[in-house]
Amino acid sequence: MIKDTIEYKLISQHYGDRVAQRSQVPLINHINEGLVVLDAIQATVYAKQAFCIHPLLQADEDLVKNLNAVAFACSPVVVMLAMEYRSVANEYLSDKVNTGQKIRLSPLWEVRDMLIADKVQNYKDFVTYHSGTHPRSKELHQYFDEWLTALNIGSWSYRSLCRDIDESKV
Repeated sequence: MIKDTIEYKLISQHYGDRVAQRSQVPLINHINEGLVVLDAIQATVYAKQAFCIHPLLQADEDLVKNLNAVAFACSPVVVMLAMEYRSVANEYLSDKVNTGQKIRLSPLWEVRDMLIADKVQNYKDFVTYHSGTHPRSKELHQYFDEWLTALNIGSWSYRSLCRDIDESKV
């Protein structure tokens, strides 16, 4: 089971009992719900392991701080997938909306699956906790719509994956 892996243990230790500033939702919720999405789309174990560690490597300061610990603890394939995820995800952040920049997807299927899990989970949280109240609400809806379109996730698939997340908590 994925929660018994070193990757899940690393992110659990990193997050501890910290919560998101605005919503007060535990940070580990992003990983747990993303793993539900990855299960639903039948992602590989490597994709799931890399998804677990992606927050440890995504921001530059986190990369500098965590790369050695992650590289020595995890499979090279998992680290490579997390790094490719970092490259693709960081290339199109929400400040790119309305700039004309196109979303570049990875040629690696596992990274595409990780992006689906990330964007579905983040959009679900955004709709639940911030839609209409966040100062950039309109832009963020557009941002997530652009990602889901690029990832070929239609509204039916998005709603189905959100239901999977909700049902995993019952």
